[in-house]
Amino acid sequence: MEVFLVGSVASRSNHTIFSREVLACNHTTTRKIETRLCSSLSSNDKSRTIAPYQSLNLRSCAHKTFLHSLWQLNGRFISQGGFFLIKPEFIPQLRKFAIGIRKKIKCSERFNNLVPLFSFRIIVTMMLAMTLGVSVSRTPSWALSGENLLFLEAWRTIDRAYIDKTFNGQSWFRYRENALRSEPMNTREETYAAIRKMIATLDDPFTRFLEPGKFKSLRSGTQNTLTGVGLSIGYPAKNDKSISGLMVISAAPGGPAYRAGISSGDLILAIDDTSTQNMGIYDAADRLQGTEGSGVELIVRHGDETRHLSLKREKVLLNPVKSRICRVPGLGEEAPLIGYIKLTAFNQNASGAVREAIETLRGNNVHAFVLDLRDNSGGLFPEGIEIAKIWLNKGVIVYICDSRGVRDIYDTDGSNAVAASEPLAVLVNKGTASASEILAGALKDNKRAVLFGEPTFGKGKIQSVFELSDGSGLAVTVARYETPDHTDIDKVGIFPDHPLPVSFPRDDESFCGCLQDPVSACYLNRVDLFSK
Repeated sequence: MEVFLVGSVASRSNHTIFSREVLACNHTTTRKIETRLCSSLSSNDKSRTIAPYQSLNLRSCAHKTFLHSLWQLNGRFISQGGFFLIKPEFIPQLRKFAIGIRKKIKCSERFNNLVPLFSFRIIVTMMLAMTLGVSVSRTPSWALSGENLLFLEAWRTIDRAYIDKTFNGQSWFRYRENALRSEPMNTREETYAAIRKMIATLDDPFTRFLEPGKFKSLRSGTQNTLTGVGLSIGYPAKNDKSISGLMVISAAPGGPAYRAGISSGDLILAIDDTSTQNMGIYDAADRLQGTEGSGVELIVRHGDETRHLSLKREKVLLNPVKSRICRVPGLGEEAPLIGYIKLTAFNQNASGAVREAIETLRGNNVHAFVLDLRDNSGGLFPEGIEIAKIWLNKGVIVYICDSRGVRDIYDTDGSNAVAASEPLAVLVNKGTASASEILAGALKDNKRAVLFGEPTFGKGKIQSVFELSDGSGLAVTVARYETPDHTDIDKVGIFPDHPLPVSFPRDDESFCGCLQDPVSACYLNRVDLFSK
């Protein structure tokens, strides 16, 4: 913008009057600021033009100081800046400002001994500079396109929600400015690429960008169905450099991968002839999902054995709960009954399904429960909290932490408890992750349950999903969590109280046999099962 402040001064009864004149000027594209503070001075003889302030016969030294300050300010702006524009309607306000300054100058003459004139000059210069600076700051240096605005929407979402406020040791604001200047964003694909590049600087595998189709697929996966092979995958432990590829966390019971014998701990070495050595887990998930009935080729390592598998994608129904009644032998019809509940996912139906299973089992005289969280890779955080409330009378469920420490506490007062007193055992393994670990940690630390199995996966970060204006989305790491005993389980996992027999089955159909046959290799005594 361009501005010219022009003051005309006329001598009338020893009063100085500022009137407005607006001069036209040629437009310039420079972004610097030039302010020309001019004084067109005239007397009652309008044919004679007065020179600048040095030739004025001003009574007050303060007047000279004031005009001298304006001319010095003009010189500084010209030497350091370009052009900007203030609308003409703002000029009367500046005129009022100038009249006020004139009155203050008269007062300053009376207190000249108390307030040095050079101090007044500095104050006036600063006030004018600040006023003009505000006008400049409100002017964008370039116009933002729709693609730029989508990029800024993604940047703002991460800025507000991301757990690490150092943003992996970089200036997040500077990155935004540099990206808007240097990254091409002429098409939607270029904008998506710029967003992915921005996220990559965080070095966080769990924070990622989701195109509209992938975002829709993610939401359907937390509801009830998913089209793919039924695998949950993760990264191998970083401290084991001998392992390459992606690790299977769990295989959905009844799904194509489960039927092919893929189990937690197996390594996926390649998907459709593409190595997974440097593949991200979400890129791999996209490759595993696809059209119902289409095929996918996998190379899977189980121990020392490597297998080539051809699987067909299908719609995997994510029914989160299976249950059955196990009768302990020895007392005939009077034998105690144990209710077995297999929880496979934390989708939108999970807490309601668990509650319904408990009520059904209790109606059949069940007075002890086994909750199987093996190969449950997690899901919706709120469902994990609600299921914990079902089993607890009171106590802390989880601490939510950010870079400054504990940010929030989830606890329960027992008002939602359904089975808070019956004996409870929980089964876990290395496929137990995320929301499953929150539930297992809450039950263990509150001394509500006995844990059996092996150390869990160790995913101690929480992501939130945000939808952008064009239907795409962001999954952003917003917090980490600690168990009620303030244990940070990220990359460590939760350690069970007791191991399970090596041959203990993973499926619900075989579970009861391990409680009923004392000579079985997987036999687990009822007393040992619930002993704390």
